[in-house]
Amino acid sequence: MKEAHIRYLNHSEQWPLSLLQLADPSQAVIESYMARAECFVAEQDSEPVGVYVLLETRPQTVELVNVAVKEDKQGQGLGKQLVLHAIETARTRGYKAIQVGTGNSSIGQLALYQKCGFSICGIDRDFFVVHYAEPIYENGIQCRDMIRLSMNL
Repeated sequence: MKEAHIRYLNHSEQWPLSLLQLADPSQAVIESYMARAECFVAEQDSEPVGVYVLLETRPQTVELVNVAVKEDKQGQGLGKQLVLHAIETARTRGYKAIQVGTGNSSIGQLALYQKCGFSICGIDRDFFVVHYAEPIYENGIQCRDMIRLSMNL
């Protein structure tokens, strides 16, 4: 796979909503954190192919609230590159912990986060049932619970 260049997206630039919605189908949820978060985009040949978003949740703690890779670029290591970049960005900015949450049905994502050093630290039961109007299904499983993972930096 061709290495992607990952860069900070300035607040004056348009967020890649179609990419972000691959990880979170709710535009309303994405918009709820846009003003408070930092967005990073992965580009290949000046084309956005991946994205991640960091949101400070508490002093010294940041959450990776969105990680997405363009569908035709998935399975090539770009997701791992994005997650590792997010971890390093959080570390260089002085955060002491980074957290991420994903659906119980997001089997590939759960594996990726653990391979990158995250550990499961909790479950928000029925998170996706309560916060999303439409049911979400992945891998033939209804996405109901938010699996929380964390890493000390």
